[in-house]
Amino acid sequence: MIVGIHHVAIGVPDFAKGLAFYRDVLGFEVVQTAEFDGTTPLVDRAVGLDETAAQMAMLKAPNAYIEIWQYANPEPVDHRSRPCDYGYPHFALQVDGIQEEYERLCRAGMEFVGPPVDFGGSAAIYGKDPFGNVIELYEIRDPDIAQLNRRD
Repeated sequence: MIVGIHHVAIGVPDFAKGLAFYRDVLGFEVVQTAEFDGTTPLVDRAVGLDETAAQMAMLKAPNAYIEIWQYANPEPVDHRSRPCDYGYPHFALQVDGIQEEYERLCRAGMEFVGPPVDFGGSAAIYGKDPFGNVIELYEIRDPDIAQLNRRD
């Protein structure tokens, strides 16, 4: 039985910079960190890779987790996605006060496609983390009609 979504994993090329963004800028709490040096068969079996060398951190938001990874082995491929591409093209952060959060994140250096868009019962805007991963800010203003106005 599936009981919900636990976390979204994000691959980053710079672990310290990724941790600083998700912890310090977005405000997620670090609840676990680990380093794997290529000699951990259980990790290899779980992720389906050989000689996995990586750093990871699990970060807690109020209703979900974000897990960041920086792999040293095998060497990652840069395939930055666009919102229209297949796979996991973005994740959404639910916010209160989208305009204020948008302005705060702009000051922190996050780039957005434009200002928040008002859909009536909700508002949304796409931006990117320091590595080009797409993050949506999503505000529910009227829970009864917000889902009717969603486009993703």
